[in-house]
Amino acid sequence: MKWRRLSGLLLLFVCLMGMAGLSAAARVTVVLSDDTAPYQEVYQVVRAYLDDSGHEVDRVYAERLTQDSLQDTRLAVAVGVRSAESLSALANRPPVLAVLVPRAWYLKTGRARLTEGRRSASAIYIDQPFDRQAQLIRLALPDVRRVGVLLSDDQEGIVSELGESLRLQQLGLMHVLLDENDRLITPLETVLSEVDLLLAVPDPLIFNRNTAQSLFLTSYRYRDPVLGYSRSLTRAGALLSLHSSPAQIGRQAAEWVRSVLRSPSIRLPSPTYPAYFSVSINEQVARSLGFSLPSENELEKRLGGGR
Repeated sequence: MKWRRLSGLLLLFVCLMGMAGLSAAARVTVVLSDDTAPYQEVYQVVRAYLDDSGHEVDRVYAERLTQDSLQDTRLAVAVGVRSAESLSALANRPPVLAVLVPRAWYLKTGRARLTEGRRSASAIYIDQPFDRQAQLIRLALPDVRRVGVLLSDDQEGIVSELGESLRLQQLGLMHVLLDENDRLITPLETVLSEVDLLLAVPDPLIFNRNTAQSLFLTSYRYRDPVLGYSRSLTRAGALLSLHSSPAQIGRQAAEWVRSVLRSPSIRLPSPTYPAYFSVSINEQVARSLGFSLPSENELEKRLGGGR
C-alpha cells in the first residue's frame, strides 16, 4: 500500500515536471522593420539571451508578416515603428513589446493601436529620459546656461516635461515649433543666437539625412555644441551624444521577455526608457570649439549607467 502511494506520488511528480517543462518553453517572434544592421543586432542579442532558456526565437520581417507568421507565438517583439504598425494591423496578435521606437510615436499612436481590444503591449523607447540628458549637460558642460531645441508640431507635448528636467539642473529652455512646410534655417539661427547648446531629439522632421549636415554646420558657425541621441550623430558633428545601442536595447528586451515568460499569463512592464546607455564624444569637435570634457567612461559612471 505504501509502495503504491509512493509510486502514485512519483508519477504525479513526473507529470507535473513535464507540464512545467512544457509551460516553460514558449515561442517568441521578433518582427523586424527591415534587414538593416540595427534591427538585426536587436534580434541577435535577444536570441542569444534566450537560447539557454529553452524558448524558441523566430524572426520575420514586417513586409512578410502574416497571421500565420505568429502561429503559436506567445510574445512578439516589434523592432522599430514599421514592425509595430504591421503587428497592430493583425486581428489576432499576441502581446507585443515594441522596441527602438520613439516615445512620442508610442504615446500618440502606437499604444492605442497595439492595445486595441484590451491586448497587452509595452515599449522600450529609443529616446533617453530628459532627466538623464539634463544631468549629462550639467556634468559635461557646467558653463551651459540655456538649452535650445527645435521640434515639430506633434512634439509640442514634451516641452513642459523637458523644461522641468532642465530647470532641476538650473538650465533654461528655448524652443521653436515647426510644421512640415517651415524652412529650417531661420528658426535654427534664431535659437542658436540665444542659447549655449542645441539639444537634438529623435524627430524625423528636424533631424534626418537631408538636414543633419546643415544643422551641424550652422551650430558650428554659432560656436554652439550639439547634444545628440546616437553615435552616428556624434560622428556627424555633435559634440557628444547620449544613446542606447541596439545591443543594449536588445539586452533589456531579452531580460523583459525572459522575466514575463516565467508567468502563466503575459504581464509586460510599463513602457520605459532604456536602462542601458552610453556616452560618445567627438574629440575633434571638442578641440575645435574649445571644450575639455570628462571621458566617456567617467560621464557614464557618474550618470549611473553605461555599457
